[in-house]
Amino acid sequence: MEFRGAILDVDGTVLRGNERIAGATDGLDVLEAAGVDRVFFSNNPAKAPPVYAERFARAGIDVAPDEVLTSGTATTAYLEAEHAADSLFVVGEAGLTEQFRDAGLTVTTDPAAADAVVVSIDRDFHYDDLVAAMVALEDEAVPFLSTDPDMTIPAVDRDVPGSGAMTHAVAGVAGRSPDATLGKPSAHARHLALERLGHDADRCLVVGDRLDTDIALGAAAGLTTVVVKTGITDDRALAESSVDPDYVLDSIADIGRVLADG
Repeated sequence: MEFRGAILDVDGTVLRGNERIAGATDGLDVLEAAGVDRVFFSNNPAKAPPVYAERFARAGIDVAPDEVLTSGTATTAYLEAEHAADSLFVVGEAGLTEQFRDAGLTVTTDPAAADAVVVSIDRDFHYDDLVAAMVALEDEAVPFLSTDPDMTIPAVDRDVPGSGAMTHAVAGVAGRSPDATLGKPSAHARHLALERLGHDADRCLVVGDRLDTDIALGAAAGLTTVVVKTGITDDRALAESSVDPDYVLDSIADIGRVLADG
């Protein structure tokens, strides 16, 4: 079988911070030479696709904004479809709320006025944010949405808390779990990525460093799943996980091995 498309994770797979991971360019070149269409999908919701394109450029990789999806774009698309007329109370960073406003969505700072609550990574997360989210979610009819489940994300020197950490904090005080989580590995995220690629799932790869998001996204729908050991996942994580990728590579530089088997 010839692969036609690839959903590629960003942090821990192609980039770490603003630096290119060793071998990333080689792997991307192999995919391009094989005629495999690509979409980069990050679970970082705070940066819009044009910002990611600039980040790739700084690392010496040419990526167009329309080749990038994020949990922010996935959440925005969901809100446009399901909550277009609602007032949104957001625990998150300016980069996320700007994406919502650019899409014509309404963001409120008044928790009592919230028709829906969105929780995401916020590096200025404060006790007052937790109180406000708790107030907004006292009405059980108010939907509780999370951009993505990542408890930690890779930074330049070490892993740091991600959206999942804030979501769990809010869930704890609200006494309920999110009604929907929109980034990887959700079916919503997978649909957006496959729609962007324009290929059937069985003709596509998903490549990433996380078993619980990247690999789970593909395994649920028949994509060929490839985990790389340049980010979160190591041999111990592989041994302890119930998620079983089709391929384990030291890095994306070895992607040719997968294409040869296909």
